[in-house]
Amino acid sequence: MLGIIGAMDEEVLKIKEHMEQVTVETYAGMEFHRGMLNGKELVVVRSGIGKVNAGICSQILVDKFGVEGIVNTGVAGSLKNEINIGDIVLSSDAVQHDMDATGFGDPHGQIPRMDTFSFKASEKLIELAKECCERVNPDIQVFVGRVLSGDQFISDKEKKQWLVDTFGGYCTEMEGAAIAQAAYLNKVPYLVIRAISDKADGSAGMDYAAFEAKAIEHSVKLLMEMVARL
Repeated sequence: MLGIIGAMDEEVLKIKEHMEQVTVETYAGMEFHRGMLNGKELVVVRSGIGKVNAGICSQILVDKFGVEGIVNTGVAGSLKNEINIGDIVLSSDAVQHDMDATGFGDPHGQIPRMDTFSFKASEKLIELAKECCERVNPDIQVFVGRVLSGDQFISDKEKKQWLVDTFGGYCTEMEGAAIAQAAYLNKVPYLVIRAISDKADGSAGMDYAAFEAKAIEHSVKLLMEMVARL
């Protein structure tokens, strides 16, 4: 069974509209919608914003529903010139850019006493998502690269450049790496799928509202196709 964590109410709603035999369970203030989609059983939930919400949500999916994989969708800021508003980034791996234990000699992003710097996504889910995206969203580009997460909304050009120089990230958002860490600790495959809503450089407010509906459309198309082919 697959768990889908959505970042936006509208996105989760669109997926739920296509589900059948739905039951709802509430844990930690989050509504988990369990049902059938394209003949496959899955759980869909909106976690809320930030790494703590995302981590809690992921653990509940593992403990209460026994999910065999987790997919996180939402929007992100692009960190590369060639990744444009409307494009999709699939996580090769994920890093928490606001983790700073440099005082102990660790590099930025390293969680102390963890045996890995970044959390690698499932190759199987990456390949499936890439194929599905190219099929159902032929009008946009799809990239595979590092997703950076932190409890910060990035809208400063200097901060953006630091993220690029320090981590080689493709996009930045606020939940994916926490979900990735929870998946890693529980030995569950995961993938972060992010539609680009802005360029993480101060133009976000102008771009975000206009793009949101299109982002949801692209993401829902992709998820529907992925579930059908799992």
